Amino acid sequence: MVVLSAARSSLPGGHEKSHTYEHAPLTQSRETGDVIPESRQGDPIVNRGESVPVAKSWAHMVAGGIGGMTAAALTAPLDVLKTRLQSDYYQAQIKASRATHMASMNPIRTAAYHLNDTVSILGAVYRQEGPRALFKGLGPNLVGVIPARSINFFTYGNSKRLIAEHLNHGDAESTWVHLSAGTLAGVTTSTATNPIWMIKTRLQLDKNMAEESGGVARRQYKNSLDCIRQIMRDEGIRGFYKGMSASYLGAAESTMHWMLYERLKLSLVRRDERIMLSGRPKNWWDHTVDWTGKLSAAGFSKFIATVLTYPHEVARTRLRQAPMADGRPKYTGLVQCFKLVFKEEGMLGLYGGMTPHLLRTVPSAAIMFGMYEGILRLLDTKA
Repeated sequence: MVVLSAARSSLPGGHEKSHTYEHAPLTQSRETGDVIPESRQGDPIVNRGESVPVAKSWAHMVAGGIGGMTAAALTAPLDVLKTRLQSDYYQAQIKASRATHMASMNPIRTAAYHLNDTVSILGAVYRQEGPRALFKGLGPNLVGVIPARSINFFTYGNSKRLIAEHLNHGDAESTWVHLSAGTLAGVTTSTATNPIWMIKTRLQLDKNMAEESGGVARRQYKNSLDCIRQIMRDEGIRGFYKGMSASYLGAAESTMHWMLYERLKLSLVRRDERIMLSGRPKNWWDHTVDWTGKLSAAGFSKFIATVLTYPHEVARTRLRQAPMADGRPKYTGLVQCFKLVFKEEGMLGLYGGMTPHLLRTVPSAAIMFGMYEGILRLLDTKA
């Protein structure tokens, strides 16, 4: 239903604009085109469609799943590269080459070197292991992304609505509401999908080392089912939940992303309202913001949240690595993992793989949230 909300503003003389809409056009239904006689455009429609959010709560699940699936498929090669660079298997191989090049570099040259290094490693994976290696783990990744994003968006959208209705007098735009809904969404998603990400990580780290070792080493896992079987046999059911503590820590990133995105989105709405109240026609920049504003908000908020919370990504990957040759895990807990990585590799080790991670997650977030908002609009559901 198309409804133009009335914006309150004070006139120069101190008088408030009248909110009578006797001569305003009637509201028209988007679905049927029928005129709704009991309301005119600008009038607040009280209690109309209170059941709609409940009836269409599934829309958040559908929109989140489709958005996550599309983003994951398009950015799969960078996800493989990110996982490998987070692992200590590959940090040792590139540590020496970085030490010789980065000693006297300024921050700008260092960032350029990291970008060039990322592209070079991606090319090496393609040449040495073939194009299929760039999509290694995509199967369980898609199996994980669809329910993970569905659960995350479903939990967030409905938690925000319920918290606002029952604890904040219907105001869904408060920062604490966004933080609470984001935390619930992050914890719920991490708990439900950790086994899937465990399998995906193991498959991505299972690089074929036969050529480099002269045929001594071979792939440990044949496929996803073989990976499940070996983890169950060697590590038990608890093996599927390794990295859970880091995943819960990662809920902070999801929460921060949601909160920043909501605030940026609200600022875009207020900007549009100010333009409407000013009465000036929109210029080319205003139309550009209309088309790209939410995409940019999703990408920028993801960038900030990722940079601030990235070490948990490294810890999660390390905790999910396969045990050492003697069967013992190298990393036994979250705090021990942070200490050991810092001791062996320094602060840089806690940010291993961040460049390809940012190259993947920023556009991925823009794609995912863009599709999420678009699908909700098609389903006539409030984001």
